[in-house]
Amino acid sequence: MKNIMFIAPPAAGKGTQAELVVEKYNIPHISTGDILRDISKEDSEIGHYIFETLSSGKLVKDEITYQLIEERLRNDDCKNGFIIDGFPRTLTQAIEYDKILEKLGYEIGNVIYINMNEKTLEKRITGRRVCEDCKTIYNINDSNSSPQIESICDKCGGKLYQRNDDNLVSFQTRYKMYREKTEPILEHYKNKKVLYEVNGEETVENVFKQIDEIISKNNGDD
Repeated sequence: MKNIMFIAPPAAGKGTQAELVVEKYNIPHISTGDILRDISKEDSEIGHYIFETLSSGKLVKDEITYQLIEERLRNDDCKNGFIIDGFPRTLTQAIEYDKILEKLGYEIGNVIYINMNEKTLEKRITGRRVCEDCKTIYNINDSNSSPQIESICDKCGGKLYQRNDDNLVSFQTRYKMYREKTEPILEHYKNKKVLYEVNGEETVENVFKQIDEIISKNNGDD
């Protein structure tokens, strides 16, 4: 099984697609955002730093992110393939990530770029709500994915909350950074002939179908 990297603008559905891949291929999903948010809840110097950085929509120091990723990739469950999303976000990070993979004896695998329109993303991110208990994601700006009762999870009755970085100001900051930093990353992996683009404007099911076709086509190691 090849390793998989998702590159996409904020709220393009990387996490959702990653979970669908996990369900089908049974490989670990490594979300740098989830790792950082977990640490941001800690009552520690690094926890406070990460919380304040995420709240402002800025990026955590690279050195911290590299260390966390390498530690995670050393786990045995990554040896048969893994999904990484939310990283790298700059060309410098991509080059360092390639070095980490080489150090650990892993290939880059498939880099999947989910392309989406800015206005669609804005509605998604400002309307996103997450269940505190079962982590189900809703969107109050989309009738197809809004909860039946506001602030209550349809599945388990848990309380829905808005992530501290899911606000308009934070989105605009993150999207601007994405546009400025992502193009060189895409070119970097295009030159390595591992980049594949999918249309993120499609339904969740159709986006996954595009991704699954890429994985199936290129998974020559099985």
